[in-house]
Amino acid sequence: MRHSPASTAAALLAGALTATALTCAPAASARPVPADANSGATGNATATTSAAASASASGIDFVDIEGDDSTVLKANVVLPEGASRDSARDYPLIVLPTSWATPQIEYLAQAKKLADSGYVVVGYNSRGFWQSGGEIETGGPEDIADASRVIDWALAHTPADKDRIGMGGVSYGAGISLLAAAHDKRIKAVTALSGWADLIASIYSGRTQHLQSAGLLGGAGELTGRPSRELRQILEDFLGSNLDKEDEMIAWGKKRSPATYLDKLNANGAAIMLGNAWGDSIFPPNQYADFYEKLRGPKRLEFRPGDHATAEGLGLLGLPNDTWSHAHRWFDRYLKGEHNGIDTEQPVRLKSRSTGEYEGYASWDKVSSGKRTLPLSDEESLTTGRDSGANGGTVLLSGILDQFLKLPPTVSVPLLPRSRAAVWESGRDDATTRVRGTTRLHTTVTSTKESGTFYAYLYDVGPLGTGKLVSHAPYTFHDRTPGKPFAVDLDLFSTAYDVPEGHRLALVIDTVDPLYAEHNPDDARLTFSSPADDPSAVTVPTR
Repeated sequence: MRHSPASTAAALLAGALTATALTCAPAASARPVPADANSGATGNATATTSAAASASASGIDFVDIEGDDSTVLKANVVLPEGASRDSARDYPLIVLPTSWATPQIEYLAQAKKLADSGYVVVGYNSRGFWQSGGEIETGGPEDIADASRVIDWALAHTPADKDRIGMGGVSYGAGISLLAAAHDKRIKAVTALSGWADLIASIYSGRTQHLQSAGLLGGAGELTGRPSRELRQILEDFLGSNLDKEDEMIAWGKKRSPATYLDKLNANGAAIMLGNAWGDSIFPPNQYADFYEKLRGPKRLEFRPGDHATAEGLGLLGLPNDTWSHAHRWFDRYLKGEHNGIDTEQPVRLKSRSTGEYEGYASWDKVSSGKRTLPLSDEESLTTGRDSGANGGTVLLSGILDQFLKLPPTVSVPLLPRSRAAVWESGRDDATTRVRGTTRLHTTVTSTKESGTFYAYLYDVGPLGTGKLVSHAPYTFHDRTPGKPFAVDLDLFSTAYDVPEGHRLALVIDTVDPLYAEHNPDDARLTFSSPADDPSAVTVPTR
Protein backbone atom coordinates (compact mmCIF):
# COMPACT_ATOMS: atom_id res chain seq x y z
CA MET A 1 0.00 0.00 0.00
CA ARG A 2 1.37 3.38 -0.99
CA HIS A 3 0.97 6.48 1.14
CA SER A 4 2.59 8.95 -1.29
CA PRO A 5 5.32 10.14 1.11
CA ALA A 6 6.63 12.58 -1.45
CA SER A 7 3.23 14.27 -1.61
CA THR A 8 3.09 14.47 2.17
CA ALA A 9 6.55 15.98 2.39
CA ALA A 10 5.72 18.52 -0.30
CA ALA A 11 2.52 19.47 1.49
CA LEU A 12 4.30 19.88 4.79
CA LEU A 13 6.85 22.09 3.09
CA ALA A 14 4.05 24.13 1.53
CA GLY A 15 2.51 24.53 4.96
CA ALA A 16 5.83 25.61 6.38
CA LEU A 17 6.34 28.20 3.66
CA THR A 18 2.80 29.51 4.07
CA ALA A 19 3.17 29.86 7.80
CA THR A 20 6.62 31.44 7.45
CA ALA A 21 5.14 34.07 5.14
CA LEU A 22 2.59 34.87 7.81
CA THR A 23 5.35 35.70 10.27
CA CYS A 24 6.17 38.75 8.17
CA ALA A 25 3.04 40.37 9.57
CA PRO A 26 3.77 42.38 12.74
CA ALA A 27 2.59 40.70 15.89
CA ALA A 28 0.48 42.91 18.13
CA SER A 29 1.92 43.74 21.51
CA ALA A 30 -0.52 43.55 24.38
CA ARG A 31 -1.42 46.67 26.35
CA PRO A 32 -3.23 45.98 29.61
CA VAL A 33 -6.85 46.85 30.36
CA PRO A 34 -7.81 46.44 34.01
CA ALA A 35 -10.74 44.18 34.73
CA ASP A 36 -13.73 45.76 36.44
CA ALA A 37 -14.56 43.73 39.51
CA ASN A 38 -18.15 45.04 39.48
CA SER A 39 -18.75 44.50 35.79
CA GLY A 40 -20.94 41.45 36.20
CA ALA A 41 -18.71 39.33 33.95
CA THR A 42 -18.57 35.61 34.53
CA GLY A 43 -15.64 34.20 36.45
CA ASN A 44 -13.96 33.05 33.24
CA ALA A 45 -14.47 36.34 31.37
CA THR A 46 -12.00 38.77 32.92
CA ALA A 47 -9.37 40.98 31.39
CA THR A 48 -5.82 41.35 32.59
CA THR A 49 -4.16 44.73 32.70
CA SER A 50 -3.53 46.09 29.21
CA ALA A 51 -4.50 49.72 27.90
CA ALA A 52 -6.41 52.71 29.00
CA ALA A 53 -9.80 52.13 30.52
CA SER A 54 -11.48 53.80 27.63
CA ALA A 55 -10.69 53.34 23.96
CA SER A 56 -9.90 56.35 21.88
CA ALA A 57 -12.39 57.15 19.16
CA SER A 58 -12.24 54.43 16.51
CA GLY A 59 -8.99 53.26 18.09
CA ILE A 60 -7.71 49.70 18.48
CA ASP A 61 -6.99 48.29 21.91
CA PHE A 62 -5.00 45.10 22.33
CA VAL A 63 -6.22 43.16 25.35
CA ASP A 64 -5.89 39.83 27.12
CA ILE A 65 -9.10 37.86 27.60
CA GLU A 66 -9.35 34.88 29.89
CA GLY A 67 -10.78 31.97 27.96
CA ASP A 68 -11.74 28.47 28.99
CA ASP A 69 -9.58 26.92 31.72
CA SER A 70 -8.02 30.35 32.36
CA THR A 71 -6.24 30.26 29.00
CA VAL A 72 -5.14 33.75 27.94
CA LEU A 73 -6.44 34.78 24.50
CA LYS A 74 -4.77 37.70 22.76
CA ALA A 75 -7.45 39.96 21.37
CA ASN A 76 -8.15 43.39 19.93
CA VAL A 77 -11.13 45.67 20.38
CA VAL A 78 -12.37 48.27 17.91
CA LEU A 79 -15.16 50.64 18.96
CA PRO A 80 -17.43 52.92 16.93
CA GLU A 81 -16.35 56.53 16.66
CA GLY A 82 -17.17 58.41 19.83
CA ALA A 83 -17.80 55.28 21.88
CA SER A 84 -15.93 54.37 25.04
CA ARG A 85 -15.90 51.38 27.35
CA ASP A 86 -18.41 52.98 29.69
CA SER A 87 -20.84 54.07 26.97
CA ALA A 88 -24.43 52.90 27.12
CA ARG A 89 -24.87 49.36 25.81
CA ASP A 90 -26.48 50.08 22.49
CA TYR A 91 -23.99 48.81 19.92
CA PRO A 92 -24.27 45.40 18.24
CA LEU A 93 -21.28 43.11 18.84
CA ILE A 94 -19.30 41.08 16.32
CA VAL A 95 -16.72 38.51 17.45
CA LEU A 96 -14.08 37.34 14.95
CA PRO A 97 -11.90 34.28 15.79
CA THR A 98 -8.74 34.14 13.68
CA SER A 99 -8.02 31.73 10.86
CA TRP A 100 -5.66 28.78 11.28
CA ALA A 101 -2.05 29.93 11.85
CA THR A 102 -2.97 33.61 11.44
CA PRO A 103 -2.00 36.36 13.94
CA GLN A 104 -4.58 38.43 15.79
CA ILE A 105 -4.33 41.39 13.41
CA GLU A 106 -5.97 39.37 10.61
CA TYR A 107 -9.32 41.17 10.66
CA LEU A 108 -8.26 44.71 11.61
CA ALA A 109 -9.13 46.24 8.22
CA GLN A 110 -12.62 44.72 8.28
CA ALA A 111 -13.01 45.38 12.01
CA LYS A 112 -12.34 49.07 11.41
CA LYS A 113 -14.97 49.18 8.65
CA LEU A 114 -17.50 47.43 10.87
CA ALA A 115 -16.75 49.74 13.80
CA ASP A 116 -17.13 52.79 11.54
CA SER A 117 -20.62 51.54 10.71
CA GLY A 118 -21.59 51.18 14.36
CA TYR A 119 -20.37 47.82 15.68
CA VAL A 120 -18.24 46.84 18.63
CA VAL A 121 -15.77 44.37 17.16
CA VAL A 122 -13.61 41.93 19.12
CA GLY A 123 -11.10 39.83 17.23
CA TYR A 124 -9.07 37.22 19.04
CA ASN A 125 -6.30 34.76 18.33
CA SER A 126 -7.64 31.22 18.58
CA ARG A 127 -6.06 29.21 21.37
CA GLY A 128 -2.78 27.48 20.67
CA PHE A 129 -1.67 29.95 17.98
CA TRP A 130 0.85 32.76 18.16
CA GLN A 131 0.70 34.66 21.46
CA SER A 132 -2.52 33.10 22.77
CA GLY A 133 -2.13 30.41 25.39
CA GLY A 134 -3.20 26.80 25.36
CA GLU A 135 -2.85 24.23 22.62
CA ILE A 136 -4.47 23.84 19.20
CA GLU A 137 -7.71 21.92 19.71
CA THR A 138 -9.05 22.20 16.12
CA GLY A 139 -12.52 23.44 16.96
CA GLY A 140 -12.83 21.26 20.03
CA PRO A 141 -14.89 21.96 23.17
CA GLU A 142 -12.24 24.36 24.45
CA ASP A 143 -12.54 26.52 21.33
CA ILE A 144 -16.32 26.58 21.62
CA ALA A 145 -16.08 27.62 25.27
CA ASP A 146 -13.51 30.29 24.38
CA ALA A 147 -15.98 31.94 22.00
CA SER A 148 -18.55 32.25 24.78
CA ARG A 149 -15.93 33.63 27.18
CA VAL A 150 -15.00 36.30 24.66
CA ILE A 151 -18.67 37.27 24.37
CA ASP A 152 -18.91 37.43 28.18
CA TRP A 153 -15.87 39.68 28.31
CA ALA A 154 -17.18 41.98 25.58
CA LEU A 155 -20.53 42.40 27.37
CA ALA A 156 -18.69 43.26 30.58
CA HIS A 157 -16.03 45.59 29.17
CA THR A 158 -17.48 47.23 26.05
CA PRO A 159 -20.75 48.98 25.19
CA ALA A 160 -22.05 45.84 23.46
CA ASP A 161 -25.73 44.93 23.35
CA LYS A 162 -26.41 41.45 24.74
CA ASP A 163 -29.35 40.97 22.36
CA ARG A 164 -27.42 41.75 19.14
CA ILE A 165 -24.39 39.46 18.91
CA GLY A 166 -22.81 38.08 15.76
CA MET A 167 -19.79 35.95 14.96
CA GLY A 168 -17.83 35.42 11.78
CA GLY A 169 -14.52 34.66 10.24
CA VAL A 170 -12.51 32.97 7.54
CA SER A 171 -11.58 29.28 7.50
CA TYR A 172 -10.86 28.24 11.10
CA GLY A 173 -12.72 31.32 12.31
CA ALA A 174 -15.71 30.29 10.21
CA GLY A 175 -15.81 26.79 11.67
CA ILE A 176 -15.48 28.03 15.24
CA SER A 177 -18.26 30.59 14.63
CA LEU A 178 -20.68 27.89 13.42
CA LEU A 179 -19.79 25.61 16.31
CA ALA A 180 -20.24 28.44 18.79
CA ALA A 181 -23.64 29.38 17.33
CA ALA A 182 -24.80 25.81 17.98
CA HIS A 183 -23.81 26.05 21.64
CA ASP A 184 -24.48 29.70 22.55
CA LYS A 185 -28.02 31.00 21.99
CA ARG A 186 -26.88 34.60 22.30
CA ILE A 187 -25.35 34.47 18.80
CA LYS A 188 -27.94 35.84 16.37
CA ALA A 189 -25.99 36.01 13.09
CA VAL A 190 -22.99 34.22 11.56
CA THR A 191 -20.92 34.79 8.44
CA ALA A 192 -18.83 31.66 7.85
CA LEU A 193 -16.40 32.19 4.95
CA SER A 194 -14.27 29.39 3.48
CA GLY A 195 -15.12 27.19 6.42
CA TRP A 196 -16.23 23.65 7.06
CA ALA A 197 -19.51 22.10 8.08
CA ASP A 198 -18.28 18.49 7.94
CA LEU A 199 -14.61 17.97 8.70
CA ILE A 200 -14.61 14.34 7.56
CA ALA A 201 -16.29 15.17 4.22
CA SER A 202 -13.70 17.92 3.80
CA ILE A 203 -10.39 16.13 4.27
CA TYR A 204 -11.45 12.48 4.01
CA SER A 205 -13.99 12.55 1.19
CA GLY A 206 -14.37 9.31 -0.71
CA ARG A 207 -12.64 7.66 2.25
CA THR A 208 -9.39 9.12 0.89
CA GLN A 209 -6.93 11.27 2.82
CA HIS A 210 -6.46 14.73 1.33
CA LEU A 211 -2.73 14.64 1.95
CA GLN A 212 -1.65 18.04 0.69
CA SER A 213 -4.33 19.98 2.55
CA ALA A 214 -3.85 18.03 5.79
CA GLY A 215 -0.09 18.36 5.49
CA LEU A 216 -0.35 22.10 4.92
CA LEU A 217 -2.53 22.55 8.00
CA GLY A 218 -0.25 20.37 10.10
CA GLY A 219 2.91 22.15 8.96
CA ALA A 220 1.47 25.62 9.49
CA GLY A 221 0.20 24.60 12.93
CA GLU A 222 3.64 23.39 14.00
CA LEU A 223 5.31 26.63 12.89
CA THR A 224 2.84 29.12 14.33
CA GLY A 225 1.35 27.31 17.30
CA ARG A 226 1.34 24.42 19.73
CA PRO A 227 -0.66 21.43 18.49
CA SER A 228 -2.18 19.34 21.25
CA ARG A 229 -0.96 15.80 21.78
CA GLU A 230 -4.31 14.56 20.50
CA LEU A 231 -4.01 16.58 17.28
CA ARG A 232 -0.47 15.34 16.65
CA GLN A 233 -1.61 11.74 17.10
CA ILE A 234 -4.62 12.23 14.81
CA LEU A 235 -2.39 13.72 12.10
CA GLU A 236 0.16 10.94 12.46
CA ASP A 237 -2.52 8.27 12.12
CA PHE A 238 -4.26 10.15 9.30
CA LEU A 239 -1.21 10.89 7.17
CA GLY A 240 0.14 7.40 7.85
CA SER A 241 -3.12 5.74 6.73
CA ASN A 242 -3.54 3.89 10.02
CA LEU A 243 -6.85 2.17 9.30
CA ASP A 244 -6.90 0.60 12.75
CA LYS A 245 -7.55 4.13 14.04
CA GLU A 246 -10.10 5.09 11.37
CA ASP A 247 -13.13 4.99 13.68
CA GLU A 248 -11.32 7.15 16.23
CA MET A 249 -10.32 9.68 13.59
CA ILE A 250 -13.88 9.89 12.27
CA ALA A 251 -15.27 10.36 15.79
CA TRP A 252 -12.69 13.11 16.40
CA GLY A 253 -13.76 14.86 13.19
CA LYS A 254 -17.49 14.57 13.86
CA LYS A 255 -17.04 16.15 17.28
CA ARG A 256 -15.56 19.16 15.49
CA SER A 257 -18.14 19.39 12.70
CA PRO A 258 -20.99 21.94 12.83
CA ALA A 259 -23.14 19.44 10.90
CA THR A 260 -23.09 17.20 13.99
CA TYR A 261 -24.92 19.95 15.90
CA LEU A 262 -27.41 20.83 13.18
CA ASP A 263 -30.42 20.34 15.46
CA LYS A 264 -28.96 22.78 17.98
CA LEU A 265 -28.17 25.32 15.27
CA ASN A 266 -31.70 25.13 13.95
CA ALA A 267 -33.18 25.37 17.43
CA ASN A 268 -31.08 28.45 18.25
CA GLY A 269 -32.17 30.08 14.99
CA ALA A 270 -29.10 32.16 14.14
CA ALA A 271 -29.10 33.71 10.65
CA ILE A 272 -26.27 31.95 8.82
CA MET A 273 -24.42 33.08 5.71
CA LEU A 274 -22.03 30.55 4.15
CA GLY A 275 -19.42 31.47 1.54
CA ASN A 276 -16.86 29.30 -0.21
CA ALA A 277 -14.84 28.87 -3.40
CA TRP A 278 -15.51 26.26 -6.09
CA GLY A 279 -11.90 25.12 -5.99
CA ASP A 280 -11.38 25.13 -2.22
CA SER A 281 -8.69 22.48 -1.81
CA ILE A 282 -9.11 22.29 1.98
CA PHE A 283 -12.89 22.52 2.46
CA PRO A 284 -14.58 21.48 -0.84
CA PRO A 285 -17.94 23.07 -1.68
CA ASN A 286 -20.12 19.93 -1.50
CA GLN A 287 -20.08 19.75 2.28
CA TYR A 288 -21.24 23.39 2.59
CA ALA A 289 -24.04 22.88 0.05
CA ASP A 290 -25.31 19.78 1.88
CA PHE A 291 -25.21 21.64 5.19
CA TYR A 292 -26.99 24.69 3.78
CA GLU A 293 -29.94 22.63 2.57
CA LYS A 294 -30.54 21.34 6.11
CA LEU A 295 -30.50 24.74 7.83
CA ARG A 296 -33.97 25.95 8.82
CA GLY A 297 -33.37 29.55 9.90
CA PRO A 298 -32.47 32.60 7.75
CA LYS A 299 -29.67 31.46 5.45
CA ARG A 300 -27.59 32.37 2.43
CA LEU A 301 -25.08 30.39 0.35
CA GLU A 302 -22.44 31.95 -1.90
CA PHE A 303 -19.93 30.17 -4.16
CA ARG A 304 -17.23 31.91 -6.21
CA PRO A 305 -14.19 30.94 -8.28
CA GLY A 306 -10.96 30.47 -6.34
CA ASP A 307 -9.31 28.32 -3.72
CA HIS A 308 -9.26 28.30 0.05
CA ALA A 309 -9.85 31.82 1.46
CA THR A 310 -8.89 33.50 -1.83
CA ALA A 311 -12.39 34.89 -2.46
CA GLU A 312 -12.25 37.03 0.70
CA GLY A 313 -8.46 37.46 0.93
CA LEU A 314 -8.23 40.92 -0.65
CA GLY A 315 -10.92 42.13 1.73
CA LEU A 316 -8.66 41.31 4.67
CA LEU A 317 -6.31 43.96 3.28
CA GLY A 318 -9.11 46.49 3.26
CA LEU A 319 -9.59 46.39 -0.52
CA PRO A 320 -13.07 46.32 -2.12
CA ASN A 321 -14.43 42.80 -1.87
CA ASP A 322 -17.96 41.59 -2.54
CA THR A 323 -17.65 38.67 -0.11
CA TRP A 324 -17.06 41.03 2.79
CA SER A 325 -19.59 43.60 1.57
CA HIS A 326 -22.24 40.86 1.57
CA ALA A 327 -21.12 39.77 5.05
CA HIS A 328 -21.54 43.36 6.29
CA ARG A 329 -25.03 43.51 4.78
CA TRP A 330 -25.89 40.22 6.47
CA PHE A 331 -24.87 41.57 9.88
CA ASP A 332 -26.70 44.85 9.20
CA ARG A 333 -29.91 42.98 8.44
CA TYR A 334 -29.87 40.56 11.37
CA LEU A 335 -28.09 42.59 14.06
CA LYS A 336 -29.20 46.12 13.23
CA GLY A 337 -32.56 45.24 11.69
CA GLU A 338 -31.86 47.21 8.52
CA HIS A 339 -34.12 46.39 5.59
CA ASN A 340 -31.31 46.38 3.03
CA GLY A 341 -32.81 43.71 0.76
CA ILE A 342 -30.33 40.92 1.41
CA ASP A 343 -33.08 38.74 2.88
CA THR A 344 -35.31 39.22 -0.18
CA GLU A 345 -32.63 38.29 -2.74
CA GLN A 346 -32.33 34.76 -4.08
CA PRO A 347 -30.49 33.09 -1.16
CA VAL A 348 -28.18 30.92 -3.27
CA ARG A 349 -25.68 33.12 -5.11
CA LEU A 350 -23.23 31.51 -7.53
CA LYS A 351 -20.49 33.12 -9.57
CA SER A 352 -19.60 31.08 -12.65
CA ARG A 353 -15.95 30.11 -13.11
CA SER A 354 -16.34 30.85 -16.82
CA THR A 355 -18.21 34.16 -16.89
CA GLY A 356 -17.53 35.60 -13.45
CA GLU A 357 -21.17 36.72 -13.28
CA TYR A 358 -23.53 36.14 -10.37
CA GLU A 359 -26.56 33.87 -10.66
CA GLY A 360 -29.32 33.65 -8.08
CA TYR A 361 -31.40 30.61 -7.13
CA ALA A 362 -34.13 29.90 -4.62
CA SER A 363 -32.35 26.83 -3.24
CA TRP A 364 -29.38 24.59 -3.95
CA ASP A 365 -31.54 21.93 -5.60
CA LYS A 366 -32.79 24.57 -8.07
CA VAL A 367 -29.27 25.32 -9.33
CA SER A 368 -29.54 22.64 -12.02
CA SER A 369 -32.63 22.36 -14.21
CA GLY A 370 -31.53 19.46 -16.39
CA LYS A 371 -28.87 16.84 -16.81
CA ARG A 372 -26.57 15.39 -19.41
CA THR A 373 -25.62 11.73 -19.26
CA LEU A 374 -22.34 10.35 -20.56
CA PRO A 375 -22.60 6.54 -20.85
CA LEU A 376 -19.50 4.59 -19.79
CA SER A 377 -20.30 1.56 -21.90
CA ASP A 378 -16.76 0.51 -22.83
CA GLU A 379 -14.96 -1.67 -20.30
CA GLU A 380 -11.61 -0.26 -19.18
CA SER A 381 -8.85 -1.88 -17.13
CA LEU A 382 -5.91 -0.15 -15.42
CA THR A 383 -2.70 -1.19 -13.73
CA THR A 384 -2.60 0.85 -10.53
CA GLY A 385 0.14 3.03 -9.10
CA ARG A 386 1.18 4.60 -12.42
CA ASP A 387 0.57 8.30 -12.96
CA SER A 388 -1.21 9.15 -16.20
CA GLY A 389 -0.71 12.91 -15.90
CA ALA A 390 -4.32 13.64 -15.03
CA ASN A 391 -4.67 15.14 -11.55
CA GLY A 392 -6.58 17.62 -9.44
CA GLY A 393 -3.77 20.16 -9.37
CA THR A 394 -1.85 21.59 -6.41
CA VAL A 395 -3.32 22.76 -3.13
CA LEU A 396 -4.05 26.54 -3.22
CA LEU A 397 -2.11 27.21 -6.42
CA SER A 398 -4.51 25.59 -8.90
CA GLY A 399 -7.59 27.32 -7.55
CA ILE A 400 -5.86 30.70 -7.61
CA LEU A 401 -4.85 30.24 -11.25
CA ASP A 402 -8.42 29.30 -12.11
CA GLN A 403 -9.80 32.30 -10.21
CA PHE A 404 -7.61 35.01 -11.68
CA LEU A 405 -6.46 33.60 -15.04
CA LYS A 406 -9.16 30.98 -15.80
CA LEU A 407 -6.41 28.36 -16.00
CA PRO A 408 -7.60 25.16 -14.30
CA PRO A 409 -5.38 22.04 -14.39
CA THR A 410 -5.09 20.79 -17.98
CA VAL A 411 -4.07 17.63 -19.83
CA SER A 412 -3.88 16.51 -23.44
CA VAL A 413 -6.65 13.92 -23.44
CA PRO A 414 -5.52 12.16 -26.69
CA LEU A 415 -2.03 11.71 -25.22
CA LEU A 416 -3.14 10.16 -21.93
CA PRO A 417 -1.61 6.64 -21.81
CA ARG A 418 -4.55 4.25 -21.94
CA SER A 419 -2.76 1.67 -19.78
CA ARG A 420 -2.77 4.24 -16.96
CA ALA A 421 -5.98 6.19 -17.63
CA ALA A 422 -9.49 5.09 -18.54
CA VAL A 423 -11.09 7.63 -20.88
CA TRP A 424 -14.68 8.08 -22.06
CA GLU A 425 -15.66 11.02 -24.28
CA SER A 426 -18.95 12.53 -25.41
CA GLY A 427 -19.71 13.84 -28.86
CA ARG A 428 -19.07 17.48 -29.66
CA ASP A 429 -21.56 19.88 -28.10
CA ASP A 430 -23.77 21.82 -30.49
CA ALA A 431 -24.44 24.44 -27.81
CA THR A 432 -22.81 25.69 -24.61
CA THR A 433 -23.27 23.26 -21.72
CA ARG A 434 -23.68 25.17 -18.46
CA VAL A 435 -22.56 22.73 -15.76
CA ARG A 436 -24.21 23.71 -12.47
CA GLY A 437 -24.11 21.62 -9.31
CA THR A 438 -22.75 18.18 -8.46
CA THR A 439 -21.69 15.68 -11.13
CA ARG A 440 -22.26 12.05 -10.16
CA LEU A 441 -20.40 8.95 -11.29
CA HIS A 442 -21.97 5.50 -11.19
CA THR A 443 -19.84 2.55 -12.22
CA THR A 444 -18.98 -1.06 -11.44
CA VAL A 445 -15.48 -1.84 -10.25
CA THR A 446 -13.61 -5.14 -10.05
CA SER A 447 -10.28 -5.22 -8.24
CA THR A 448 -7.61 -7.88 -8.06
CA LYS A 449 -6.92 -6.76 -4.47
CA GLU A 450 -9.10 -6.08 -1.45
CA SER A 451 -8.12 -2.37 -1.25
CA GLY A 452 -7.68 0.31 -3.86
CA THR A 453 -7.98 3.97 -4.83
CA PHE A 454 -8.96 5.75 -8.01
CA TYR A 455 -9.60 9.35 -8.99
CA ALA A 456 -12.32 10.56 -11.37
CA TYR A 457 -11.89 13.73 -13.44
CA LEU A 458 -14.40 15.54 -15.63
CA TYR A 459 -12.76 17.55 -18.43
CA ASP A 460 -13.85 20.17 -20.93
CA VAL A 461 -12.02 19.04 -24.09
CA GLY A 462 -11.36 21.59 -26.83
CA PRO A 463 -10.87 20.98 -30.58
CA LEU A 464 -7.13 20.33 -30.12
CA GLY A 465 -7.70 17.75 -27.40
CA THR A 466 -6.70 19.97 -24.47
CA GLY A 467 -8.78 19.09 -21.44
CA LYS A 468 -9.56 21.71 -18.80
CA LEU A 469 -10.54 20.29 -15.43
CA VAL A 470 -14.21 20.88 -14.63
CA SER A 471 -14.36 18.77 -11.46
CA HIS A 472 -12.91 15.69 -9.80
CA ALA A 473 -13.05 13.51 -6.68
CA PRO A 474 -11.14 10.62 -5.05
CA TYR A 475 -12.51 7.21 -4.06
CA THR A 476 -10.98 4.52 -1.84
CA PHE A 477 -12.30 1.07 -0.93
CA HIS A 478 -11.18 -1.57 1.57
CA ASP A 479 -12.18 -5.11 2.47
CA ARG A 480 -13.53 -6.01 -0.98
CA THR A 481 -13.42 -9.56 -2.29
CA PRO A 482 -10.79 -9.73 -5.09
CA GLY A 483 -12.40 -10.49 -8.45
CA LYS A 484 -15.94 -9.69 -7.28
CA PRO A 485 -17.57 -6.64 -8.96
CA PHE A 486 -19.11 -3.93 -6.78
CA ALA A 487 -21.05 -0.75 -7.58
CA VAL A 488 -19.61 2.69 -6.86
CA ASP A 489 -21.50 5.97 -6.59
CA LEU A 490 -19.24 9.00 -6.35
CA ASP A 491 -20.11 12.70 -6.17
CA LEU A 492 -17.55 14.95 -7.83
CA PHE A 493 -16.93 18.36 -6.27
CA SER A 494 -19.69 20.86 -7.08
CA THR A 495 -18.99 23.60 -9.59
CA ALA A 496 -20.35 26.17 -12.06
CA TYR A 497 -18.56 25.94 -15.40
CA ASP A 498 -19.54 26.56 -19.03
CA VAL A 499 -18.38 24.05 -21.65
CA PRO A 500 -18.24 25.99 -24.96
CA GLU A 501 -20.04 24.98 -28.11
CA GLY A 502 -17.98 22.54 -30.18
CA HIS A 503 -16.19 21.06 -27.15
CA ARG A 504 -16.56 17.60 -25.64
CA LEU A 505 -16.95 16.27 -22.12
CA ALA A 506 -14.54 13.56 -21.03
CA LEU A 507 -14.41 11.41 -17.94
CA VAL A 508 -10.93 10.22 -17.02
CA ILE A 509 -10.08 7.75 -14.25
CA ASP A 510 -6.58 7.02 -13.03
CA THR A 511 -4.92 5.76 -9.84
CA VAL A 512 -2.30 8.38 -8.86
CA ASP A 513 -2.89 11.98 -7.74
CA PRO A 514 -0.39 13.94 -5.58
CA LEU A 515 -3.25 15.71 -3.80
CA TYR A 516 -4.38 12.51 -2.14
CA ALA A 517 -3.36 9.27 -0.48
CA GLU A 518 -3.24 6.10 -2.55
CA HIS A 519 -4.24 2.68 -1.24
CA ASN A 520 -3.30 0.55 -4.24
CA PRO A 521 -1.22 -2.56 -3.49
CA ASP A 522 1.58 -3.43 -5.89
CA ASP A 523 0.52 -5.17 -9.12
CA ALA A 524 -3.17 -4.45 -8.56
CA ARG A 525 -5.57 -3.96 -11.47
CA LEU A 526 -8.89 -2.16 -11.54
CA THR A 527 -11.55 -2.89 -14.13
CA PHE A 528 -14.46 -0.53 -14.81
CA SER A 529 -17.42 -2.20 -16.48
CA SER A 530 -21.03 -1.45 -17.37
CA PRO A 531 -23.37 -4.40 -16.68
CA ALA A 532 -26.52 -4.50 -18.80
CA ASP A 533 -28.73 -4.47 -15.71
CA ASP A 534 -26.78 -1.64 -14.04
CA PRO A 535 -25.17 0.55 -16.71
CA SER A 536 -22.32 2.88 -15.80
CA ALA A 537 -22.64 6.59 -16.52
CA VAL A 538 -21.66 10.09 -15.52
CA THR A 539 -24.59 12.41 -14.85
CA VAL A 540 -23.71 16.07 -15.33
CA PRO A 541 -26.13 18.68 -13.89
CA THR A 542 -26.91 21.45 -16.37
CA ARG A 543 -28.71 24.74 -16.55
